[in-house]
Amino acid sequence: MDVLTPAQLPDAARFLAAGQMVAVPTPRWYMLCARAADPAATNAVFRAKQRPGTKPLLFLLDSSATAETLFDLSDDARLLVGGLWPGDLALRLPWVPDVEPVAAVGSPALVGCPGGVLGQLVALAGEPLAAAVCSISTPAAGDEDHPALTAGQVVGFDRTTGAGIAAVVDGGICPHGRHMTIVDCPAGAAARLHREGTVHARAVEAALAPAGGPHVG
Repeated sequence: MDVLTPAQLPDAARFLAAGQMVAVPTPRWYMLCARAADPAATNAVFRAKQRPGTKPLLFLLDSSATAETLFDLSDDARLLVGGLWPGDLALRLPWVPDVEPVAAVGSPALVGCPGGVLGQLVALAGEPLAAAVCSISTPAAGDEDHPALTAGQVVGFDRTTGAGIAAVVDGGICPHGRHMTIVDCPAGAAARLHREGTVHARAVEAALAPAGGPHVG
């Protein structure tokens, strides 16, 4: 596995284009990433994590404009996108009717638009990525199987699992060690907080306030 610096993100993008997995730091933890449109690459993520096929991967976009072309955004979804993207907020969104859902992501899709190093990599890739936490998934995970918070832990995960990660971008220690916040955004309906994580429920409420969105605290 190559250990890259953030300045070497173009190298990470080339690994992705070649159908390989790359581990990337976020404020929360390291994420395994692959081209969303490449079934072989996304299957490698499922295998590495021992993740059930019924548990779809996170779909990562470069911008809200891309979200508009792929998903049926409600008024609440647009407010959340405008107020809290890029960031650690994931929205569960229905696909636009004439868009074929990405198999590894499912329908509705869990969609994010990250900032930082991961956001830069999505932009360099020039297409959506599929991602998941660099760790063994439940129910296969044991008591000692924690999400990777350092590049060294990514290397250890790869060695233990034989995942075949092509490279890790070393961004230091990920400080938060928490999940993303998830908001369900059905078409034509009010948004609903599904899980609070690094984005506080009050921040979600504040983003929705201009449209009289629901209290989610």
